[in-house]
Amino acid sequence: MTLMKGKEMSLLEHIKELRRRLMFTAFFFAVFVMAGFFLAKPIIIYLQQTEEAKLLTLNAFKLTDPLLVYMQFAFIIGAVMTSPLILYQLWAFISPGLYEKERKVTLSYIPVSIILFLGGIAFSYFILFPFVVDFMMNLSDDLNVNQVIGVYEYFQFLLQLTLPFGLLFQMPVVVMFVTRLGLVTPMFLSKIRKYAYFVLFVIAAVITPPELLSHLMVSVPLLILYEISIVISRIAYRQAQKNAIREENQAFLQK
Repeated sequence: MTLMKGKEMSLLEHIKELRRRLMFTAFFFAVFVMAGFFLAKPIIIYLQQTEEAKLLTLNAFKLTDPLLVYMQFAFIIGAVMTSPLILYQLWAFISPGLYEKERKVTLSYIPVSIILFLGGIAFSYFILFPFVVDFMMNLSDDLNVNQVIGVYEYFQFLLQLTLPFGLLFQMPVVVMFVTRLGLVTPMFLSKIRKYAYFVLFVIAAVITPPELLSHLMVSVPLLILYEISIVISRIAYRQAQKNAIREENQAFLQK
């Protein structure tokens, strides 16, 4: 039951509060997107100077391709800069329904989530992406194919390969969060392990080229993350039970 200033909130109050938080977040998203227009150019130029990009000659097949790349990066930069605010607004919306210690613990998830996101991006960009580019170039040489790469297609492929990893690396934090909320248990996660593995294998197949080694480079870390998530879920589950018992005992003693 969600409380606000010691009083039970009605459904209408919940909707009003959610609307206020969404509008607040949308405003700052627009501000950060505008900031992204200033940051996009140096980031794009930097990415064009990497070893992987220098192996290719990037071309614009349409007059609007450079603009599309520019705007895409501006929106992504805006979304990344807004993400801590989104996470905080989500925490602030549900925190009144949590125990006091749970509020403090779940608030600490925000910096951990950001670190995991950046870690996922770094893993995919510095380890997976160079391997995939090298594999594609070698395959083209073997088939005697002269690749003509579009700048939009290059950055589209880069983003499609890296951004999902930033989101997938959130798995331990998401599992801990929903475990603290009582939505899942470590027993449930262990029970559905084989189905989760199948889903992760499918995700790895979608975001990687049809080649076994790159698929394993993606799927193995995801499976490890899932097992880590189960361990974290067990810890969060035991802690949540202890907190519930402690709160109940304190409430009983105060009567």
